[in-house]
Amino acid sequence: MEPSGRVFVTVGTTSFDALIRIVDSNEFQDVLLSRGYSSLRLQIGRGTYLPQITTRERDDDHHRLRVDYFTFAPNLGEQLSSADLVISHAGSGSIFETLRAGKPLVVVINEDLMDNHQCELAEELARNRFLICAKPSTLVAAVKAMELGTLLPYPRSSPAALVAALDKFLG
Repeated sequence: MEPSGRVFVTVGTTSFDALIRIVDSNEFQDVLLSRGYSSLRLQIGRGTYLPQITTRERDDDHHRLRVDYFTFAPNLGEQLSSADLVISHAGSGSIFETLRAGKPLVVVINEDLMDNHQCELAEELARNRFLICAKPSTLVAAVKAMELGTLLPYPRSSPAALVAALDKFLG
């Protein structure tokens, strides 16, 4: 089944202008339209780049993508629950909150961060098919090629089991 509906992008409490710039591009938004999405909501955090596109239309079939953004919200639960696809920075809080909500997730790694442990976590979860992992430079291709049906649901487990798994993974 082709996905439809709402895409939510979050950068958490930080700044990730490279991600916001790419999702604000015509190329990226055309891919969302071609996949049947109709709404793109951006949480831009502390970034300095402000999205320029508020509506994107395709001439060939009159599809429209509505775009809006905000900086912060006290709780992203409502955004996650209404999303059909989440695109997130690689912060562990955002990753696990989205996976626990049962939403398809594309994690975008911020290559500008030094000692990027977030990259290791995202890549490991992608290897286990819980999410899709991309960089800003590969996000358009990743969303174009994504097959959400191949993602596995994130297992519900006790906090102790999660801590043990993270301890084992992180050494």
